[in-house]
Amino acid sequence: MQFVTEADSADKSQPFEINTDITEHDDKPIPYLCTVCDKRFTSKKYLNAHRRTHTEDDVYSCSECDKRCSSQSTLSHHKNIHTGKYKCTECGKCYQRSSDLARHRRSHSGEKPFECSVCSKRFTQAAHLVTHSRIHSGEKPYKCYTCDKAFSESGHLNRHMRVHTGDKPYKCHMCDKAFRVSGHLNRHMRVHTGEKPYKCHTCDKAFSESGHLNRHMRVHTGKKPYKCHMCDKAFSESRRLNRHMRVHTGDKPCKCHMCDKAFSESRRLNRHMRVHTGDKPCKCSLCNKSFSQSNNLQRHICRVHSNRRPYHCSYCGKLFKTEDDLKCHVRIHTGEKPYSCRHCSERFTQCIQLKRHLLKSHNEGNDNAFCHICLCVCL
Repeated sequence: MQFVTEADSADKSQPFEINTDITEHDDKPIPYLCTVCDKRFTSKKYLNAHRRTHTEDDVYSCSECDKRCSSQSTLSHHKNIHTGKYKCTECGKCYQRSSDLARHRRSHSGEKPFECSVCSKRFTQAAHLVTHSRIHSGEKPYKCYTCDKAFSESGHLNRHMRVHTGDKPYKCHMCDKAFRVSGHLNRHMRVHTGEKPYKCHTCDKAFSESGHLNRHMRVHTGKKPYKCHMCDKAFSESRRLNRHMRVHTGDKPCKCHMCDKAFSESRRLNRHMRVHTGDKPCKCSLCNKSFSQSNNLQRHICRVHSNRRPYHCSYCGKLFKTEDDLKCHVRIHTGEKPYSCRHCSERFTQCIQLKRHLLKSHNEGNDNAFCHICLCVCL
């Protein structure tokens, strides 16, 4: 496949004219055209990187180890660790220059001779100190010529450019996925290998990503860094805070496509959908009854199959199987009647009493909805 760029084919003796109608930024001409897909690039380097998306050239692999590189120059630099004449006695890596070996040895000795004059942080290499100093200065010398972004490190710019080129040089050899960043490929590979290198030192759990371990550690530390600015609640995960915020905003993004109901959480929508599908996945292991919700199953087991009565009435000493039964009973002592009829002035201590009243006095409801064994209401 031949690739031709307008910059290459232009007459060198004539001033090069650019069609500004097809540039993304009027002040940044993009002369290098891909003749396969018509994408344009600001330099031949970025066009060459993009070409691999059409030719399906593989990444450059090292014949000595499993290292995979996105360019021939990166691979050549990497191969020095196998062929260089200066060898590290600690790990066996080789280097072409003695100064490179001396710098590498600091990774074993822990020596950090380069100190930041602002925050006193120390580094093994002078280049690392220079990069770090940009945190304090705010300097971002590496600029993208396709958009307005700038970066403090050249590697970050190179990685960013793949957003524009579409280049994904890091390919998974076990499935068809590809990635722009090698770290993303390494993380993805754990899906296939099942590797979980991040272990909790407090319990036996292990995780495939460091972020998952950090989130898990809050179970042990009790740390809740995500605070609601509208109330005093705090959460260990950002997604829990986002879900909680719907209590204040009233947002219900999870909509039922079969009726007009909407819910603040997907799990509530999933539970609601059983009303339409008739699905009853919660099966009783002691009889043939099934329920659409797990709490209904637990209540059924307690009331029908269990003789345990752990809930004690402080007024009369009577025992009950469930906390709900105890709460209903206590209303006999307190006189509380929280359930009111919308058709008349009658009030009731239990919800089932109200439903029976509606059926008998106002012909509202269905007699088949009441279980006369456990008093459950099945609507």
